[in-house]
Amino acid sequence: MLKGKNRYEWLPSSLEEIKRLGWDRPDVIIFTGDAYVDHPSFGAAVIARVIEYEGFKVAIVPQPNWRDDLRDFRKLGAPKYFFGVTAGNMDSMVNHYTAFKRLRSDDAYTPGGKAGFRPDYPTIVYTEILKKLYPDIPVIIGGIEASMRRLTHYDYWKETLEPSILLSSGADMLVYGMGEQPIRQIVRLLKKGVPFSSLKTIPQTAIKLSDRESIPYVKEWKNKFLHSYEECLDNKFAFAENFMVFEKESNKLKAARLIEPAKGFLVVVNPPFPPMQTEEADMIYDLPFTYLPHPRYNKKGPIPAYEMIKFSVNIHRGCFGGCSFCAISAHQGKFVVSRSEKSIMKEIDRIAKLPLFRGYLTDLGGPTANMYNMKGINTDICLKCSRPSCIWPAVCSNLDASHQKLTSLYRMVNSRKDIKKAFIGSGVRYDLLFKEWNPSAGEAEKEYIRELVINHVSGRLKVAPEHTEDHIVSLMRKSPFSLFVKFRKVFYDIVSEKSLNYELVPYFISSHPGCTEKDMKSLMNKINPLGLKPEQVQDFTPTPMTLSTAMYYLGMDPYSGKKLYVAREINEKRKQKGIFFKGKVVAGARSDNKKKRKPG
Repeated sequence: MLKGKNRYEWLPSSLEEIKRLGWDRPDVIIFTGDAYVDHPSFGAAVIARVIEYEGFKVAIVPQPNWRDDLRDFRKLGAPKYFFGVTAGNMDSMVNHYTAFKRLRSDDAYTPGGKAGFRPDYPTIVYTEILKKLYPDIPVIIGGIEASMRRLTHYDYWKETLEPSILLSSGADMLVYGMGEQPIRQIVRLLKKGVPFSSLKTIPQTAIKLSDRESIPYVKEWKNKFLHSYEECLDNKFAFAENFMVFEKESNKLKAARLIEPAKGFLVVVNPPFPPMQTEEADMIYDLPFTYLPHPRYNKKGPIPAYEMIKFSVNIHRGCFGGCSFCAISAHQGKFVVSRSEKSIMKEIDRIAKLPLFRGYLTDLGGPTANMYNMKGINTDICLKCSRPSCIWPAVCSNLDASHQKLTSLYRMVNSRKDIKKAFIGSGVRYDLLFKEWNPSAGEAEKEYIRELVINHVSGRLKVAPEHTEDHIVSLMRKSPFSLFVKFRKVFYDIVSEKSLNYELVPYFISSHPGCTEKDMKSLMNKINPLGLKPEQVQDFTPTPMTLSTAMYYLGMDPYSGKKLYVAREINEKRKQKGIFFKGKVVAGARSDNKKKRKPG
């Protein structure tokens, strides 16, 4: 377990480990709703390693018990600089509840997959406890749960508009998006002796100001004032206008500072950092991760989320797809940040040395499998753009969407002696592969399809047409179903040619705003003749700060003002999903009297 003199391979998570390191106290303590897995796919571990790299002593408290005498919150005492709080890699409410608001019986981020080791809204619960125990120590919140609640948002589980989580939790600062850049600047300034209370203009953070405080002046930043939380409560159109400003600014390279009055405060969301350069991304993956769960879990069963990704490699971040129901662009950004081939190969060197690795990479992908090294050709054009998607309603003429470098990377990985096969587990955007949608598609894309199907399918390839009806896929910001039909033919032509036993697995969504039972029946009428088995069906879950959730809450498209049918009642949602299964009971939609846990 020791690495060198007086040092652990893992960051300390107990008082005993801290004492063995000879620390007086940590500089920073991070509380997370997930188990502690020291892997670059786990956000708490990444942020902790970045802070450590800057010369700080960092401890992690995973899944603290919030129900007892709060000993987990007391055991390490107060840090020198601040507490960090994250709900974990998933929004806690998505983690806990199905789209039908039924309590899930498992948790993929807990040893043994056991449920019940984190509260609903842990960002709020943990922060409230820490502020009560240590009122003078700053608390910074981050992760997907905090990031997507940085402004007024609709909460599906409470069925209300909620103010910024900064106000709900009592935190001192919120880091949104991928947090390496802002956290690095924060700790560097603290190290120089800058008081935490002065850190009001860090990019990619949100703070709250009292009505007596002035907004700090930054020459390069433009301010945009939003309707207040109270106005949004009274007027849905005010919320719609706020959302459109938020989404447009979230998709700019040079965004404005957003200011939203709420409950006697001003919630100030500073513009984000520019996307990382390749060298910066490489540096993150070069940090000394063990790629293993902390030894404290050795006898507690496997952590399902870790088991899923332990032999996978993330080759890029960000997604320019801009799907209406997806939080990736608002969290990771629409501008793709790609790693160098050298960095990817170096990570595979590490993975190849892990226990039980047998030469098979389970994924070589990212938020979308096939966006590696894709970006705007002319950056000046990107600087003026606020489109939420680079490929909808049409592929941008300024987008370099060539698959040549990705195909080359696939072949380079598969040529390694320690790799038997590198599978692609991430979803593929097949619309980028055809001229009907992507005018620049050509021989490189044909070559990519063949390379993908012949050498990188584990048996089943995932794609997401989501729906068949044009008006629904348009609301989703997805391409027409006809492109899926074409991709399916190309896929099975290659499978037949090479005598491969592979399947194409399409994902669909039911109950999306605008979708009726009639639309679902039409979907079934179109996929049945294709011989598709609709096993991968997700009922739409409204998650904070996405366009689809805004549509759900408003009952209209905020951009066009067009009214939309919305399946709000659980029975309506059951019926739509049930159409896939011809009246059979659908998972998570039982109508028995099993005890439910109330959110909150």
